[in-house]
Amino acid sequence: MEKQAAKPAGDGNVLLRMEGINKSFPGVKALDNVSLTVKAGTVHALMGENGAGKSTLMKCLFGVYNKDSGNIYLEGREVNFKTSKEALENGVAMVHQELNQALKRNVMDNMWLGRFPKVSKWCPLTSESKMYTATKEVFEELEVHVDPKTVMSRMPVSQRQMVEIAKAVSYHSKVIVFDEPTSSLTEEEVEHLFRIINMLRDRGCGIIYISHKMEEILRISDEVTIMRDGQWIATRPAKELTMNEIIRLMVGRELTNRYPEKDNKVGEPLLEVKGLTASYSQLKDVSFTARRGEVLGVAGLDGSGRTELLENIFGIATRKGGEIYLDGIDGPIVNKDTMDAQKKGISTVYQEVNLCPNLSVAENLFIGREPMTKIRTVNRKKMNERAAKLMKDLDLDVDVTQNLEEYSLALQQMIAIARAVDMDCKVLILDEPTSSLDDNEVAKLFGMMRRLREQGVGIVFVTHFLEQVYEVCDGITVLRNGTLVGEYSIEELPRVKLVAAMMGKDFDDLASIKPEGSGDKSKEPLVIDAKGLSHAGTIKPFDLEIHKGEV
Repeated sequence: MEKQAAKPAGDGNVLLRMEGINKSFPGVKALDNVSLTVKAGTVHALMGENGAGKSTLMKCLFGVYNKDSGNIYLEGREVNFKTSKEALENGVAMVHQELNQALKRNVMDNMWLGRFPKVSKWCPLTSESKMYTATKEVFEELEVHVDPKTVMSRMPVSQRQMVEIAKAVSYHSKVIVFDEPTSSLTEEEVEHLFRIINMLRDRGCGIIYISHKMEEILRISDEVTIMRDGQWIATRPAKELTMNEIIRLMVGRELTNRYPEKDNKVGEPLLEVKGLTASYSQLKDVSFTARRGEVLGVAGLDGSGRTELLENIFGIATRKGGEIYLDGIDGPIVNKDTMDAQKKGISTVYQEVNLCPNLSVAENLFIGREPMTKIRTVNRKKMNERAAKLMKDLDLDVDVTQNLEEYSLALQQMIAIARAVDMDCKVLILDEPTSSLDDNEVAKLFGMMRRLREQGVGIVFVTHFLEQVYEVCDGITVLRNGTLVGEYSIEELPRVKLVAAMMGKDFDDLASIKPEGSGDKSKEPLVIDAKGLSHAGTIKPFDLEIHKGEV
C-alpha cells in the first residue's frame, strides 16, 4: 500500500516538528524515518498497533531514549533532550502508560517530586503547607477529587492515573503527550479527562494523544497520524477518517470477526464462592459460581470491590468470612498465599504486569519452576524450547530469548497470561486484561480465551469495557459498594439494566417506565427546536426537539 502524504501545515502555528527520526534496538528497527508535526491548540492523535513505534517516538521526544538520527524542533528551535527533566523544563510533559510513582509516598510528594517548594529562599527546607496548597489548586482547577495527603498505594489505578495527568498539567507545558491515558479509567473518568484536554487545547497547548480506542480518537482529535512497523503511514484530519479506514491504515487490511463466537457449552460448577467477606476492605457477603467452560464477567463501577474480590480469592488479601470451593478438592479451600492458590489450580493475571523486565521471556514464563539438569542447574535449552512451543500454541510472535522489556506492554500482558495458562490452571482470573491491548491483540486474547474455554477452563473476566462483557462473557456478576447486586446471564441483562444495576438503580423493565401523563406529545407546540448542536471534541452534531409537556 502506498503511503499517503500529509498535508503541509503553515509554520505559523506549528508547535512541534519531528523530522526523520530513527531509532534501533539490538535486532529491531523501532523507528524508520518517522516525522510528526503538531500545531498549537490542537489534539494530534498517534495511532498504530502495539509495537508500531508510537511510544518509542514519544520517548525520543521526552528524553527517555536517545534518537539515532533526525531532528526535533520546538517552536522553531532545535532541541535534543537528554533527560525527561530537561524536557519538562523546556515545556514538554508526558503521561506514561506505565505509571512510575513512589507508592509509599503521598499524592503531593509525587506531584512535586524533584521540585519541592521551599519555606523561603533563605530556608531550603520543604514547605508542606505550600505543597499542599499548590496541589489543591491544581486539583480544583482540574476537578480532581483526591486528598493530597493520601498515600499512593491506597488508591486505585484510575485515581493514580488522574494524579499523573494533574502532575503533567502542573508544569504549564506547551506540549503534553498522553500515552494510553484511558486504559485504567471508567467511562465517567474518560469524560473528565476529555474536559481537561479540551481546556488545555483552548489554552493553546499541543496535545499528542496515543490510544488504540478508535471511538475516542475520532471524538477528541483534530488530526491523526498512523504508524505501522516503525514507519509513518499517513496523517489525516480526524473528520475525514472512519474506523474502517483507520483499521485499514493500521494493519493494511480490514478487521473482521473481532470477537470469538460463543458456541461453548457451560458445564458443572468449578469455583464456588459463598458469603465472602474481607477483613480490610468493604467486600461483604459476596457469592457467585464460575462453571467449567464458562467466561464469567465481573462488572462494577470503580470502588465496587472487583479487585478486592480477586485478591481475597487469590490469597493476597485477608479473608474475614465466607467459603471457597474448587472442583476436585473436598471441603472449602484456604489460599494462604498466591503460590498456594496456583498449586490448587487458580491463576490470576492483574492489570499491572508483575513480571521481571530484565529477564528473558522464557525466564519469565518459568521463573520458580525452571527445568533442571541432572546437576541441578537450569536447563536453558529445554526451557527455551518449552517457551517457544507455548508461544507458538498461543499464536504469539515472540523471541523467547529476548528480554521482556524489549516488548510492548501489551505483549508483556499476553506473556503473563501465557505463564498462567501453562501452570495447569482450572480457573483463570483476568483483571482488566484488555486495557493495554489494541484491537488485533484483543482478538488474539479472546481467541486464547475461547481455546481455554473449550478445554474446560473456567475464566473470571473483570473489565470496565461493557461492550466486551457482552461480546465474550456467558454470565455477569455485578458488584456495588463491596456487595453483590446479582448474578445474571447475558440474555437476561440488557446493557442499560447492567448500568442501572452498577449505579444502584432497580429497574425491572426500563422500557415500561414512562412519566405520568405521557402520551403523544408530537401534536403539542415545540418548546425547543435545535439543529446541528455540537461541541468541538466532545459532542458530535445532533438535532433536538422538545414539545410542550414532554419529558
